[in-house]
Formats: sequence, C-alpha cells, structure tokens
Amino acid sequence: MFQKIFDYPDPHGIFLIVAKTVVVYLFLIAGLRLLGKRELGQMTIYDLVMIVVLGNAVQNAMINNDNSLCGGLISATTLLIINRMFNLVIVHWKPAEKLMVGEPVLILKDGKLIDQAMRREGVTRDQVMAALREHGFDKPDQAAMAVLEVDGSISVMPLGTQSYRTRRHYRALRLP
Repeated sequence: MFQKIFDYPDPHGIFLIVAKTVVVYLFLIAGLRLLGKRELGQMTIYDLVMIVVLGNAVQNAMINNDNSLCGGLISATTLLIINRMFNLVIVHWKPAEKLMVGEPVLILKDGKLIDQAMRREGVTRDQVMAALREHGFDKPDQAAMAVLEVDGSISVMPLGTQSYRTRRHYRALRLP
C-alpha cells in the first residue's frame, strides 16, 4: 500500500516533469502579462474560472501521465522554486522588473482622459469613472491625475495636491 502512495518517476521522468513545468510556467506568465494590468487587477468570476481551468489544462502537460504523489510534488516544488527565482530576479534586476511587472501608466491628467493610454491598457471610461467615484469624485475634471498602477488598481490624485515620483511598488508574482 505504501509503495502505491509513494510511487515515484524514474530520473528521466523527474527531469521531464521539471522541464515541462518550467516551460508551462513561463508560457503562462507571458500570457497573463500580455493580458494587461487591468485584467489582472480586477478578477471577476470568469477570471477565477479561467485560472482554475488553466491549471487543469496544463496539469497533464506538466506531469504527463504520471499520477503519482511524487510527480505532483516535483511539479509543485518546481513551480514554487521558479516563482521564487522570478521574484528575486525582478527585485535585483531593473530590466526584468520593467519587462515583467511593467510601469504605472497615466490615464487622466488635469481632468482630461488620455484615450490612447486607456485603449492601450484596456481601460474603459466606465472603469475610470468607477475609480473616481471610489475616491470621492463625480467628474474627471475634479482630479489632477489618475494612474493605472502595475497591480491593475487605479490611483487618483485630487486637484491642488503635489505628487512625488517614487519607486514602483508591486505585489510579487503569483502562480497562475
């Protein structure tokens, strides 16, 4: 009975699981990054379902037909290690941070919406108006600026306040 529980793949199988898991991880990170900041910042029920289904869809690609406990643990360990490595690279290497995390984008300046930036980032006028209302504003012309942050949230500054440029803050990458 214990042999069935703790069955494990051969060394070649372990290497394949690790290699496939790394490829799937990189593919999903790139795909989720291409979706845009706002998509990741506002998770809907459809996004949750997509993530669960994505996880199920790539499971077989990562561990093939290996349904052993050890195969699953190898894949999970690989995901945790590569996620930690990505976070370390992002923290210590600025070009990787810019590529993987992105930069805040100005979407409203001096009360005027910046349509080109909004289109590029996939932000609608309704989303900006909702963010303005969350910050206590009725109209765009009451705000000095609105910024789409790297985590997908929208920051709003009222007219008459001074802004200071700071280093980007972001939440660590999460497993898809």
